Amino acid sequence: MRVTEGGLEFEVPGESTDGVEESVFYNPRQELNRDLTIATLRAYREREPRADSYLDAMTASGVRGIRAGADGWEVTCCDRDREAVSLARENCRRNDCDAGVVHGDANVVMHEDYYDVIDLDPYGTPMPFADAAVANCRDLLCVTATDTAPLCGAHFASGVRSYSAVPRNTDYHAEMGVRILVSALARTAARHDVGVTPLLTHASSHYVRTYLELEQKATSADATLEELGHLYHCEDCLYREADPGLIANPLETCPNCGGERMLTAGPVWLGRTCEPEFVADVRERVPDAFGTAETGRALLETLAAELAVPTHYDQHRLCKEWGVSANAMDEFLSDLEAAGHEASRAHYGGTTFKTDADVAEIRAATRDGTGE
Repeated sequence: MRVTEGGLEFEVPGESTDGVEESVFYNPRQELNRDLTIATLRAYREREPRADSYLDAMTASGVRGIRAGADGWEVTCCDRDREAVSLARENCRRNDCDAGVVHGDANVVMHEDYYDVIDLDPYGTPMPFADAAVANCRDLLCVTATDTAPLCGAHFASGVRSYSAVPRNTDYHAEMGVRILVSALARTAARHDVGVTPLLTHASSHYVRTYLELEQKATSADATLEELGHLYHCEDCLYREADPGLIANPLETCPNCGGERMLTAGPVWLGRTCEPEFVADVRERVPDAFGTAETGRALLETLAAELAVPTHYDQHRLCKEWGVSANAMDEFLSDLEAAGHEASRAHYGGTTFKTDADVAEIRAATRDGTGE
């Protein structure tokens, strides 16, 4: 079937029938991902004018790479599936795009040349491709992970295997996935004496997406590792604590409720997952013509204002724990700020928020406004 995306027309596989998926993958739910990729590339071009070459390492139908090519990037598309390569080439011709389309394994293609920007969008974990990517990317590494259950700890053993870290399934499970992914990529980069700076990261639908600016210096790699640490989480009262450093010092009892059901997660990324000024710039580069423009701008606006703390809370989850009814989110956050705490909405859901207050301070600050 034919679809239109970003003002371009593509031939893509039809919808699956009888439970059989087409061999060449196209996911319409990833349009937001692709729209934000183009807006991010536009913003990054201003940040690093010399960046020119772009590798779409798992191109499938070629949609993402061709959209980047139409935006002025020197594009190489790669896929190991011959049918995908054939379809990507056809879509290049259809859109007068001179992108190179290569049939081959992404790891091999990445090791054959250097690229200013490398985009990894595999099915499942991106980690089998991470070493080749950081070793052969000059400036910006764009990564999607769709294996959210392992990332957030719901599939614990798989998460440990894939990301060489301990993920925990908490009430902030989406952010756990974000911070496990960035941690794994940062540690991979450090092995190559490369430091990373997350410019934009979000958890949407069934995936986590991050854009990492790379710096090829051992000192930058060392600084990156200083952003790693562990999270300690109480399953009884939802207290959580961040502990910087690669060596964990787990809490045996909860400092808030005295409970002993404490979880340790890590190493996770404790630093910023977005650069607010860059995110605001990306938002300005989302045109009305994009199919997900309204959703994308709203997401970016929330991300730009999100506090740089390593976990978020869900107001409804807290109120259920406390046995009280929830009030309006704006009032709830205003109560926190009136008590002297920082607070912001979080992009993980309509009732999620971030604050520098711990769970006891949140309860004290919002006691009058939660219906008690």
